Amino acid sequence: MKLATGVLILLAVSPAALAQTIRPTTQPSTGSGDSRNAAAADEMLEQTLKPTTNPVRLLEPVSDKPVRDKTSGGGAVKPNAPPVNTLREGTFIIDRVGRLTHTDNGQAEFTFESDGKALRDPPMILLPNLKLMQMEDTLTASNRDLKFRVTGTITEYRSRNYLLLERVVQVLDVTEQLGR
Repeated sequence: MKLATGVLILLAVSPAALAQTIRPTTQPSTGSGDSRNAAAADEMLEQTLKPTTNPVRLLEPVSDKPVRDKTSGGGAVKPNAPPVNTLREGTFIIDRVGRLTHTDNGQAEFTFESDGKALRDPPMILLPNLKLMQMEDTLTASNRDLKFRVTGTITEYRSRNYLLLERVVQVLDVTEQLGR
């Protein structure tokens, strides 16, 4: 009985609900609030399209030409070594042998072992991390000059290369390898 009553009410209300549907109009309304909104929108559009009085400074693109490293000449292996090109940031150094040295002001540097021919690898300043601490602790414990094989990522700052160590292995001398 309740179901039949609900169906009858639904059938009675349906034509009234269909008659009250609002259809979209293609004409703008003429209300007084709409003219204020249109004026504000026009004003905002004019401000947006108006050229700015503050000149915008564009960033210069990074050139693909290598930058000359002016600081490597005096710190290079050979006396009066010529300045060399810096390596691009993000370049990986893989298994390069060298020694941990320090600059006059105490910064840690990695001085590469060279083949004695080109001498074109200036020392790189080592960025502080746990691997550098491991190298320094090993040197302190051994109390002698040690060689290390390093792998890391090169960074660049103010025309100078820096090395972020990722892997450090002590290179053993021949006498240490033979167990003497």
